Amino acid sequence: MGADLGPCVVLITGVMAAGKSTVAQLLAESLPRAVHVRGDVFRRMSVSGRAEMTPDGPQEARSQLDLRQRISAQVADAYADDGWTAVVQDIVLREDLPRYVGRIRTRPLHVVVLAPAPETVREREEARGKTGYGEWTVEAFDAYLRSGSPRIGLWLDTSGQRPEETVSAILAGLRE
Repeated sequence: MGADLGPCVVLITGVMAAGKSTVAQLLAESLPRAVHVRGDVFRRMSVSGRAEMTPDGPQEARSQLDLRQRISAQVADAYADDGWTAVVQDIVLREDLPRYVGRIRTRPLHVVVLAPAPETVREREEARGKTGYGEWTVEAFDAYLRSGSPRIGLWLDTSGQRPEETVSAILAGLRE
């Protein structure tokens, strides 16, 4: 066990294969009383009628993403209200990022954006057992993140880092 952030919310976001799941889990494990709120769990709860996000996705996909983000914010707040550090991991980009920050009642709220180089993301994507990139290319999704997401919170280029190093960088950044 390392630092104790106390009751708070830590949002870890970034593109697909940026390392969000691994880093969020390791961060939560390094804290004395923490939960890992996985945004994708709420997406997978939709058994039928799920609309997937694509570059020119239907409004229904956007509505479902908004619902998932509202639910994960409520869950994070509920855990923090009960004394937990809620480490939320999801893809929250562009205009969704300030909207998500506004939905979280808990303070402190820490935002961490994992932003490795596209080459690193491609390598990580190829090494995973699943694929997140369908109609998107790694470069297009990276540009989507960088061109329209406000510079809220701690942005980390994790290209040359192992997940444990990223967790250390997050904890150091949150202490500053």
